[in-house]
Amino acid sequence: MQNQIIDLKEEYGLQGGKLECVCMARPFDGDREWLRPAVVIAPGGAYAHCSEREATNVAVAFVARGFQAFVLRYKTATDGVSYPEELLELAASLDYVRKNAAAFSVNPAEVFAVGFSAGGHLVADLANEYMLVEEKYGKPLDCKPTAVGLSYPVIYYQGHVGSFNNLLKHLPEEEQARLLPTLNLDERVSEATPPAFIWSTFEDALVSCENALRYAMAMKKAGVRFALQIYPFGGHGLGTSDYEVSPAFGENAVEGARGWIDECVKFFRIYIEEKY
Repeated sequence: MQNQIIDLKEEYGLQGGKLECVCMARPFDGDREWLRPAVVIAPGGAYAHCSEREATNVAVAFVARGFQAFVLRYKTATDGVSYPEELLELAASLDYVRKNAAAFSVNPAEVFAVGFSAGGHLVADLANEYMLVEEKYGKPLDCKPTAVGLSYPVIYYQGHVGSFNNLLKHLPEEEQARLLPTLNLDERVSEATPPAFIWSTFEDALVSCENALRYAMAMKKAGVRFALQIYPFGGHGLGTSDYEVSPAFGENAVEGARGWIDECVKFFRIYIEEKY
């Protein structure tokens, strides 16, 4: 395995952010050399922390399915940062993967992003604001995702007030009031938004599946391709939906959404050149 940590503060002059590379060092056999797709993973945690249940174990699952994987541990309100720092760290992560694609045996045209809960909001934010990153960062970054995976995502303010409050926590009240409407992402979707695989559960009592439904309907209205799965069982924060990772939910609840990674990969393969 090719495992290293990229310091985004050092590489991009941001306030922080660490990008963990979980990659096959030689992802081909014999004389056959091919480039893998890449996925950048943004864990959840209500913009207060990064959940380990939605980090390296998710990356390993994607590596097993033919991807080179990267986990972004972004700075949060607990570290004293506010929007757009998290957005810029994710944008820098995709830019870093693309600029170093050859070193990671990655096809730079196939860089996906997957986010969970507040990390789903972060990924959806990049999907709708990638064209504004240069304005916010001061330099261009190659950060448009090929497609995204949104796992029980926070999408609009009433969908999880705490995540929005943390995202804007350290900004002046006037700035919070100005930015808040722009971060309701179902209202930001356009024909320029990348395709999305979206999933949630009927039983999620913390971040209702209405978030996922709203985003899917916005994608439909904009004419952008998506896939949507609302699984009948399982609470919030299932991660890979493996009992060994999330035993607190109970085996039956976790089993209800176990196939989401394969469904997400199936959707991503629409946009992948190598048909392995």
